[in-house]
Amino acid sequence: MAYRADDDYDYLFKVVLIGDSGVGKSNLLSRFTRNEFSTESKSTIGVEFATRSIHVDDKVVKAQIWDTAGQERYRAITSAYYRGAVGALLVYDVTRHITFENVERWLKELRGHTDSNTVIMLVGNKADLRHLRAVSTEDAKAFAERENSFFMETSALESMNVESAFTEVLTQIYRVVSRRALEIGNDPGAVLRGQTINVDMKDDVSAVKKVGCCSN
Repeated sequence: MAYRADDDYDYLFKVVLIGDSGVGKSNLLSRFTRNEFSTESKSTIGVEFATRSIHVDDKVVKAQIWDTAGQERYRAITSAYYRGAVGALLVYDVTRHITFENVERWLKELRGHTDSNTVIMLVGNKADLRHLRAVSTEDAKAFAERENSFFMETSALESMNVESAFTEVLTQIYRVVSRRALEIGNDPGAVLRGQTINVDMKDDVSAVKKVGCCSN
């Protein structure tokens, strides 16, 4: 298998994880990016993100996935967290109905901070806890359809649909970018502008790969 350097990619897409505290966002992130799961429940401290690249068509798409870092407890997620995001996984816990009820508020906040083309996936996590289920698949699916978002149930513990959820979001983002590029004359750079955003940490941006962009 040919080795590709970490910064060898065609597209970099910023994806955010949002939803109530304790729904399993960090474990979804670690399962997708490192294939790890932690049974110890602890809040993420500080803004955290991880990356992973996948292939879509003949392109290498690198995802930079941001985790809310426990800020959701204090309703203090800043606009910098959302800035530049082109995709989002809106996560609730299928065993805690209140986390599903709060999805609407999260969606409103997300849409208030991102572009109308942002790809949104509603994710019902902890689907392995079948005997504790409090939110039906049908209700969640109906909500997702109403809001024109994608939907999937996952289990970070059992690694069920985690890969599929992230891959679907990234594939759909790639489709949106490709479609818009065609509409404006086949220049993907014009779609995402390639701007770099500083949020007191490593530079981040959802952009088409350019020399010197977003490298260490």
